[in-house]
This record gives sequence, C-alpha cells and structure tokens, in this order.
Amino acid sequence: MKCIFCGCESSKVIDSRSTDETNAIRRRRECLGCGKRFTTYETIETTPILVIKNDGSRQPFDILKVKSGIIKACEKRPVSLSQIDEVCNRIEKAVQNSLVQEIASKQIGEMVMSELKKLDDVAYVRFASVYRKFSDATNFIKFLTESQD
Repeated sequence: MKCIFCGCESSKVIDSRSTDETNAIRRRRECLGCGKRFTTYETIETTPILVIKNDGSRQPFDILKVKSGIIKACEKRPVSLSQIDEVCNRIEKAVQNSLVQEIASKQIGEMVMSELKKLDDVAYVRFASVYRKFSDATNFIKFLTESQD
C-alpha cells in the first residue's frame, strides 16, 4: 500500500475492523518510511452480472426485484420476512457462485420456483402462475399435475 504522504510502498497494519454498512474492512496503517498513519478500506470486488430478458435485452442483476416478486407470491401466507431473506440470499449466492457474467431470466425464475416449492405450496403456485403466464385453466392444471411428480 502506497503512503499518501511520502509515496513509500512499505506500511504495516496497526488495526483492522469490519464496517457493517459497506461490507468493507477498515485498516489503519503506519508508513514505514515517514511514520505517519493513514486509513484504507478493503472491499470485495464483484463482477456485474447481467440478466438476459426474454426479449433479448440485458439489465444488471438486482436481487431486490427477485425479492419483490417473492414477497408478492408470499402475501398473506405464513412466511416470515427472514425466510424470504434466506431464500433471496441462497438465490443471490447461487447466481454469484455460477461465475457467469450473463444469466437468463428463465434460470432465475426456475431458482425462485424451486425455493418457493420448498417454502410454501401456495406461494409456489402464485409465482408459477405469473411466471409461466398461463393462458387458461387447462395449462394451469397440467402444470400442477406435473409439479406433483
């Protein structure tokens, strides 16, 4: 780490603390050249992931959009916000750990349906009905019978 006062590239860490707001580590350093102290922040570098929409357009992955859809599906159901947060964390971790720079919205939708199926049957059916855009009751019934297998 280069000293901001003298430009020396040698320093030692005096103190390290995590910061809750930004998921960063605050490091207090002392320059071995001039002896002055300065603070640095270390953050995790993430590569942005783009979601490929059905129309071919791309937009940045936003877990808040996923969470919004899950909340709507779980409305008036015995599902706590902490359970929804856990589902969102698992989905976000799966997307980040896939090491791809682009992911299809269909894949994200399938992840959500898989998680909701384990969490609450009614929320799963609600989400699926919107996600799969059922045009009539026949398609809906066919989906329900297939998903029970």
